Amino acid sequence: MMGLFNQAAQRVYKPRVASEDDKVPDDTEPDDTSILDENEGSIIASLISQLRVGMDLHKVTFPTFVLEPRSMLERITDFMSHPDLLFGRVFYLHSLPLPHLRPRVPCSCPRSRNSAENCDDPEERFLRVLQYYLAGWHIKPKGVKKPYNPVLGEFFRCRYDYPDGSRGFYIAEQVSHHPPVSAFYYVSPANKVAVIGELRPKSKFLGNSVSTTMEGENRVYLLGRPEDKEYVISMPNMYARGILWGKMFLELGDSCMAKNEQTGHFADIQFKTKGYFSGTYNAIQGRIRRGTTDTGEVSGKWSAVMEYKNSKGERRVLFDATKDGQNIAPKWVAPEDEQEPNESRRLWSKLTRAIVAKDMDAATEAKTAVEESQREARRRMDERGETHVPRFFQERNGRWEPKLQLPADPQEAIRAVEKFIWPTPPPSYASS
Repeated sequence: MMGLFNQAAQRVYKPRVASEDDKVPDDTEPDDTSILDENEGSIIASLISQLRVGMDLHKVTFPTFVLEPRSMLERITDFMSHPDLLFGRVFYLHSLPLPHLRPRVPCSCPRSRNSAENCDDPEERFLRVLQYYLAGWHIKPKGVKKPYNPVLGEFFRCRYDYPDGSRGFYIAEQVSHHPPVSAFYYVSPANKVAVIGELRPKSKFLGNSVSTTMEGENRVYLLGRPEDKEYVISMPNMYARGILWGKMFLELGDSCMAKNEQTGHFADIQFKTKGYFSGTYNAIQGRIRRGTTDTGEVSGKWSAVMEYKNSKGERRVLFDATKDGQNIAPKWVAPEDEQEPNESRRLWSKLTRAIVAKDMDAATEAKTAVEESQREARRRMDERGETHVPRFFQERNGRWEPKLQLPADPQEAIRAVEKFIWPTPPPSYASS
């Protein structure tokens, strides 16, 4: 294997340019692939020449042209993009007026009888949680991009204003740097849904690809069904293929697990990577069990249509990204000039502007400035013998949880969450 890698390392020094031989892999989605120009290929070459197969990439600085212009703390919100799958209401969000033009009135309508918590069948509740999670994977930048690695103490917060007048709230914080851990919390008290979790990504160089192991879990709570307790969901791994030769493309691979110990439901979903001679891209397949009994199976493509077939052979669509993928819940985020210095969008604002402008030199300078400032802050903390204390989260029994006890009353819960996330609301908060 090392002999093969040495040959690959030698050929990577040749600048990569588009050619007839550099074809898009069969069955890939157009937005999953990237072509590097000559300058980008040269930078990748010098970077990869320093790597070894199996190397942990946490301390490796990637060139700015492979960055998605947002922090990982914000990217996690992709999994909160289709709340109708849990709330039981279809929100045709793409046709709604802009958030600042919507009338702000208290939510007086009853929650939908079709919401997940109102399903008496525990298997149906489990499926609704599962489809809510699976629906977040289709949202991704064009090409092979990675979000910014959050720095210690960085946080991202936002609010969701739903068409029926209800709201959702989200806060995420980088609670550890070595190892990197991102903790996050989403809650919609009026709709009685909460999501708590942490993400511990670990990347490795594998030769012609880079793998990112997505350790951590999502814990979904249907607050109107306290007897269910938590629905625990893990994540598949991510692979950037073709970084030495061929065309770069993104794959999700391996498996994710979803379970509810109270109802006994368990799902093992395989995110299938394409083999050399067979298979297709973006495919998923898995079985759902209750105890030791199979109750159904999931199949399809996470970038297109995913289906569920029960033990009777009856089929239904879990999510159709081609049809409903544009119905994404919009976020309200405070303007950068109203954010704190370590809020994601303000912290990385110069890097984001440079990436959007395709100014690689300015992007590299901006990224380096943030990282050097972070190293200096950690150095001063070490000199004083101090330990970083996260602002919004605390670790309990190996899990990161928000420093908030949510009141049972929905209106009191809304006030408590708002005060927790925005102790001093920005000027534009009330008017938005």
